[in-house]
Parts: sequence; structure tokens; C-alpha cells
Amino acid sequence: MGLAAGLALTGAGAASAAPVTCVSPPSANDIQVSETASCGAQSVGAGRSQAGAAESGTAVSVAADNGYSNSYANGFGTALGASRGNGQAQAFALGGGIARAGAADGNVTFAIAGYGAGATADANGVDCVGVLSFAVNLSNGQFCIAG
Repeated sequence: MGLAAGLALTGAGAASAAPVTCVSPPSANDIQVSETASCGAQSVGAGRSQAGAAESGTAVSVAADNGYSNSYANGFGTALGASRGNGQAQAFALGGGIARAGAADGNVTFAIAGYGAGATADANGVDCVGVLSFAVNLSNGQFCIAG
């Protein structure tokens, strides 16, 4: 009983999905699923996008017109990134957070959300909800942090 309890407390034997990585191009629409982790990356024109997920995370990135988008999620997190017109968007959801970043026309945005938090950064502004969240729009200087 003691060994079983110790293994349960340390997380031994817990199910975890193998990491997945989606990249576009070369594929116009790359979708990967491994057990409970999933990602999707889609690019149009000269856009570039990549997404990665592990441990029940879901990450999606889309890019168009020379935009670049990158997203990563783990631990039941959800990360969404979208860019166009030379914009750069980065979204990271760690341990159950929800992060969304959107960028257009040369803007650069970052959104990072930890467990139970939410972070958004786009042309409309930035928003942080819950502890362990951070968002910034480098083009207009708006940022928020909650911790």
C-alpha cells in the first residue's frame, strides 16, 4: 500500500500522450494526433505556422501573407495563434491554461497562460485572467501580467 500511494503521489504510471508537432509549409494543412495530444498548422501563401502539443494539450496555428504563428500546449492547455500581413503571433498554454495570440500588419504578440489562467494578445488589446498569465503586444506596448 505504501509503494502504491507513493507512486500515485509522484505521478508514476500516469498516462501521457507522446508529443506532436505540426508544421506548415511544407504541408498546407498539417494535423497530428497522438493519444490525447493534438495540433494543427495551416499556412496560406507565404505564411508559416507551427504548433506543438503534449500531455492532453491542443495547439493550433494559422498564418497567411508572410505572417508567422507558433503555438504550444500541454497539460490540458489550449493554445491558438493566428497571423497575417507580416505579423508574428506566439501562444503558449502550460498546464491547463488557455492562450490566444493574433497579429497582423507587422504586429508582434505573445500570450502565455499557466494552470487555470487565460491570456489574450491581439490588435484589440491584451487580457490576463487568473494567476500565471502574461500577454503583450510589442507593436503598441500593451501588456498585462497576473501572478
